[in-house]
Amino acid sequence: MEEIRIYQSYISAVVIPLIVIAIPLYGMFKRVPVYESFVEGAKEGFKVGVMIIPYLVAIFVAINMFRASGAMVAMEDFLRPALTMIGFPPEVLPMAIIRPLTGGGSAGVVADLAQQHGMDSIITRMAGTMFGSTETTFYILAVYFGAVNVKKTRHALPAGLIADVIAIFLSVYIVQWWFG
Repeated sequence: MEEIRIYQSYISAVVIPLIVIAIPLYGMFKRVPVYESFVEGAKEGFKVGVMIIPYLVAIFVAINMFRASGAMVAMEDFLRPALTMIGFPPEVLPMAIIRPLTGGGSAGVVADLAQQHGMDSIITRMAGTMFGSTETTFYILAVYFGAVNVKKTRHALPAGLIADVIAIFLSVYIVQWWFG
């Protein structure tokens, strides 16, 4: 196991610098003005960033209001009997609720769970698996659809939420099976 970690560490130390070098070299090989293209992309990225700020502020305010009001704890307490009955630890519920909304908030939940239960606890492993296997669905829809002024998301929201729900439950049950 230690050999695998050493190998992973070596690969991660090499891959990012290779990518940083390879992309401009490929652009130069294709005779693309690399620096000018980068600056133009940065200008467009800044414009998009300014356009999506209202969506981001709305998401962050809603999440913070939900947590600060105590609604998260109340929901966890209310759902505890049903969650326990299906084998879903109630401590992981905040991760399942916050992950579709924000990546930073869900990273904070994982950190809180790791601090409360320990890094190698089954609760932290479930939350970490959820973090890696789900998506910030509402954040992505707000940012990307907001950036291009799409008002009707059609099937994107239901498809994203269905994928998130499946990944959340699979995270719990696979971690229980693997580590439990």
